[in-house]
Amino acid sequence: MNFVKKCPECESIHLNYDAQLGEVICNDCGLVVEDKMVDTGIDLQGRFDKSEKKGRGGAPISMQKFDKGLTTNVGEISDIYKLESGQTRKFLRLKKWQERVSTSIERNLRLAMAELRVIASYLNLPSVVRDEASRIYNYVLQRGLVRGRNMESVIAACLYTACRSYNIPRTLDEMATASDVERKEIGRTYRFIIRKLGIKVTQSSPKDYVSRFSSVLKLSPKSQNDALKILKDAEDVELTSGRGPAGIAAAALYVAALMNDEKKTQREVADIAGITEVTIRNRYKELISVLKLEEKIRAKEKESKKKKE
Repeated sequence: MNFVKKCPECESIHLNYDAQLGEVICNDCGLVVEDKMVDTGIDLQGRFDKSEKKGRGGAPISMQKFDKGLTTNVGEISDIYKLESGQTRKFLRLKKWQERVSTSIERNLRLAMAELRVIASYLNLPSVVRDEASRIYNYVLQRGLVRGRNMESVIAACLYTACRSYNIPRTLDEMATASDVERKEIGRTYRFIIRKLGIKVTQSSPKDYVSRFSSVLKLSPKSQNDALKILKDAEDVELTSGRGPAGIAAAALYVAALMNDEKKTQREVADIAGITEVTIRNRYKELISVLKLEEKIRAKEKESKKKKE
């Protein structure tokens, strides 16, 4: 790329623009005429959407940030104090005014999105769920549904709604532990949000919890498959209706572990599922009595005893 411009040293017009270095160099005498030039062209290699040409705009737009990542902040306090005294006062004043001119919605979103990222990180949720939860919270905030409600409970409810939308198995107890909000409050806010926004979510299935619970309990693939078969038989006789999906899934895994001589205590299974031992015990009794699994468990126990002898 050549510029119609004279070299100040030899007055040559043979100038060359180096795109990698951002410099204009004289081809005759080698003088660097200009340096540190900004490339304003299209970044063909850094496009985030190949179907659309975008200019150099930094990081991609993210719903997890209160401004979608489009606002330029003045700077962090630690960076500002590294400047000279006169510059430090100037930028501190600019940063103060930047915070003052922001609207109440922007201030709410700044705090809410930071809290949302913390809870989602604790629960190890995928990015698509985080974006969906951020989008739901924006809708709730724009419609004024946050007023009079605890922000943490609304964020937890939005995350729970996003998990239900994408069939990610997370219980209300896990949400309560991650957000430090009572389970009942999250459930109440969740029902309020889906009613007001008209969001349709599918009922979570016990099968959705089997893979995660089995992985944490370190059960064999056979136990996991047996648990899925038990749940299928339980669904056929309508044993799963009206019962918590996490509880019935945990009980099925407990039964499958006993059938495959992988003994796990009811306390261990209950802690993983976020339920009480009483729930595990009740679901366990229902499964073995209705599906007639008691004989298989006893036969497995006798077989394991013979091997030990």
